Amino acid sequence: MSNATATITDEVTAVREVPGRVVAAWAGNDADAFAQVFTGDATMILPGDVFVSGRQGIRAFMAAAYSGPYKGTRVAGDPVSAKFLGEDAAVLVTRGGILLPGETEVAPERAVRATWVLARQDGQWLITAYQNTPIGSA
Repeated sequence: MSNATATITDEVTAVREVPGRVVAAWAGNDADAFAQVFTGDATMILPGDVFVSGRQGIRAFMAAAYSGPYKGTRVAGDPVSAKFLGEDAAVLVTRGGILLPGETEVAPERAVRATWVLARQDGQWLITAYQNTPIGSA
């Protein structure tokens, strides 16, 4: 494998690992760790006309969610595709959703497809824009 191929493979792997950081933070209901996966000026759009901006806004939103509707839940997100938009920008598409306590698979009514716009900052891939759409039970 050439150095160029190895570098591309490493970057694809790094981009595809970002959802794992979110999954780990969510498993601990850790709003601070969740927010650290985002850039300082990130946006997060969720179903129900939820628009959150900035790392601190995302942290506050998730802290409230972990104390309320997301308490005790976990999340799953498996990469479907990754596309680079340059050396320091990428788009990742995932399929996943929220797992209620005791669940091992995402229920169809909570399944989502998500788009993650990633930016590399200080050598680390971070989410700069996130949006998800329910897949539905069909």
